[in-house]
Amino acid sequence: MNEVIKAIKERYSCRDFKAAPLTDEQVNAIVEAALAAPSGMNRQPWHVIMVTDKALIEEMDAEGMGMLAAAEDQSGYERMMARGGKLFYGAPCMVLVTTDGEAAMDVGILSENVALAAHSLGLGTCIVGMAGLPLGGAHGEDYKKRLKFPSGHIFGIGILVGIPNTGKEPHELDMGKVSYVSG
Repeated sequence: MNEVIKAIKERYSCRDFKAAPLTDEQVNAIVEAALAAPSGMNRQPWHVIMVTDKALIEEMDAEGMGMLAAAEDQSGYERMMARGGKLFYGAPCMVLVTTDGEAAMDVGILSENVALAAHSLGLGTCIVGMAGLPLGGAHGEDYKKRLKFPSGHIFGIGILVGIPNTGKEPHELDMGKVSYVSG
């Protein structure tokens, strides 16, 4: 089977990471894969922030979990508690993608490049919109400053990366989600 198609079919959302940090080679490969992503008219409306500061990731995790715990709707908090009580699942690396507010699709393409590149390196990933939670909270501006958000940029998406503690089978393909139109 084609290696790219094999990686696409095998990749899953990892929610259980080892504490071991990524190597410099792994971080650099992920950065290069991110920056290789195509964008409309090659605008590249993103900025990639590689967060390997474990203490900062854990601090943001606790902030986000506190926000979920205080929310009127407890469904998000309950879902995260059922998954181990960690917003970022103990990942040693978080790739934050910021955007100038345009072209959300381009940010999505970049995040898939990161996920597939990491998978090809034997790493696990989880694409997480909830990484934006602590960035929008009471300490959000402080986090953005510490993370070196570019001026005028907003949170686009987060991708957790690390060595998986456990594996998981990818989801089943639902061919009912496909329609064919031919001439």
